[in-house]
Amino acid sequence: MVVGTCELIFQLPENHSLKGKRQVSRSLVQQLRGRFNVSVAEVADLDRWQTLAIGVSCVSNSSRHANEMLSKIVDFVEDHNGGAVLHQHHIEILRT
Repeated sequence: MVVGTCELIFQLPENHSLKGKRQVSRSLVQQLRGRFNVSVAEVADLDRWQTLAIGVSCVSNSSRHANEMLSKIVDFVEDHNGGAVLHQHHIEILRT
């Protein structure tokens, strides 16, 4: 079994409140769940309205497939981010 994880860190330059951050977060989480069928959650900086950290995970039988899926997710969020700017990302593949 292979588990792929990806941490996505966004800057929210046009956001001025936690309410605005929640709107961006919910939209992004729903899009990723619906489009890629992955587990997604906001994972850090919950009280900072300027930064959004999203964790994504997928399970596969192939590390190549997991890496491809997470790379597609990174490409997707760079283009469809709802006003958030992807600052950094980190992909990790775990084998059990």
